[in-house]
Amino acid sequence: MCGIVGIVGQTSVNQTIYDALTVLQHRGQDAAGIVTVDGYAFRLRKANGLVKDVFEPKHMQRLQGNSGIGHVRYPTAGSSSASEAQPFYVNSPFGISLAHNGNLTNTVELHERLVKQRRHVNTTSDSEVLLNLLADELQNTTTHNLSPDEVFNAVTQVHELTRGAYAVVAMIIGQGLVAFRDPFGIRPLVLGKHETETGTEYMVASESVALDAVGFEFMRDVAPGEAVYITLEGELYTRQCAHSPSYAPCIFEFVYFARPDSTIDNISVYSSRVNMGTMLGEKINKEWEDHDIDVVIPIPETSCDIALEIARHMDLPYRQGFVKNRYIGRTFIMPGQQERKKSVRRKLNAINAEFKGKNVLLVDDSIVRGTTSEQIIEMAREAGANKVYFASAAPEIRFPNVYGIDMPTTNELIAHGRDVEEITKLIGADGMIFQSLPDLIEAVRKENPAIKRFETSVFDGKYVTNDVNQEYLDYITQLRNDDAKANRSKDIGTNLEMHNVCHP
Repeated sequence: MCGIVGIVGQTSVNQTIYDALTVLQHRGQDAAGIVTVDGYAFRLRKANGLVKDVFEPKHMQRLQGNSGIGHVRYPTAGSSSASEAQPFYVNSPFGISLAHNGNLTNTVELHERLVKQRRHVNTTSDSEVLLNLLADELQNTTTHNLSPDEVFNAVTQVHELTRGAYAVVAMIIGQGLVAFRDPFGIRPLVLGKHETETGTEYMVASESVALDAVGFEFMRDVAPGEAVYITLEGELYTRQCAHSPSYAPCIFEFVYFARPDSTIDNISVYSSRVNMGTMLGEKINKEWEDHDIDVVIPIPETSCDIALEIARHMDLPYRQGFVKNRYIGRTFIMPGQQERKKSVRRKLNAINAEFKGKNVLLVDDSIVRGTTSEQIIEMAREAGANKVYFASAAPEIRFPNVYGIDMPTTNELIAHGRDVEEITKLIGADGMIFQSLPDLIEAVRKENPAIKRFETSVFDGKYVTNDVNQEYLDYITQLRNDDAKANRSKDIGTNLEMHNVCHP
């Protein structure tokens, strides 16, 4: 998962992009990058690390220009090397820089196409492939000044060629900003504006919270398959560029990734999580009618709103039994199982008084590998809990995600090939309950009934792009396991210097 930002402004945009990336940091903690356009030159800074660490004052001073794009990343199938930090750029035509959230499922085929067309791809990133596809389509234009039609025709061709999930923002030197979303709208993208004395500024971002943080007004979501083109003069153009677009947004955005204060596809993330708590609370009351639970405790922070609603429906006390160290990253995003295991106890600490002598119900948003769940249950017992029950606001995750979320190899998913009883035993709980998939869909869809379908492949193995087979799943298994990622990082190197247009 990644976060993207793009702005065409009236004044320098470096600080605005920086601030927007900071509030999108939850979407990626591995690397960050900003490109601005200063006349006819790109000003680029990108490196591994958090936003606050990547951009020092000297870098910000060099990122001049009234338009630009930004990106925060964590790697899925690609390497975590600094060489694959985004945005990427190519010099021809015009000069194009691109940032991407998602994952293409036909990258190998597209890479072969680009090689035949004598375009060079320098990394293993599908985002660089996407950049070169867009550049290749724009190469066919005959005028110095791109027209909206030419931009939209290029995006239409990109849609025809690519498969998978992608929310994209790109800067074209001397022309403007183009942003577009895959025909299923799997990954989110929103459009906002800010009125100034000298004109209107426009912004696109992964989540509405990024607009809020920098004082932009939310206009709407970019529709599946739609492209947005904003000239450097601030003229806004939009067009549907896919032949058969249909909404199928990733439901895991609402379960886990997106911030609760964001609205995605006219769905309040916070309200959808409250609804998840309602549905799961009702299920617990029905299936565990004779339970002996004394207290409901969330595993912070995504599950707090869910747990509070469960406690309300069960007429039980809600307590904050764990204190979170906010300076530790998300554990299932961390590269390497050993690092994930070590981080859990650094991340959370139990308040013994909330556990001692009690039968507790722990609530989490989901269970992926089960590593965190197992250790948290151990912590609850060490803190004095008599019994530890576990509730997941999402169904069992049994299949890998191929659309940009790092749910890796099938055999690393604790629920794959196991029933609830087996999972319960593995994580050491006294009892366990999962949200059903129909209830999860209803909880999210309740906020926007116009959306008839969600991308739910991690739960049911049904991939909306209809191009994912076992051969492809085997391929991403080879790419995504921890050993493969470590080896790729060593091979490529983690200290690549940018020979760029703005030296770091």
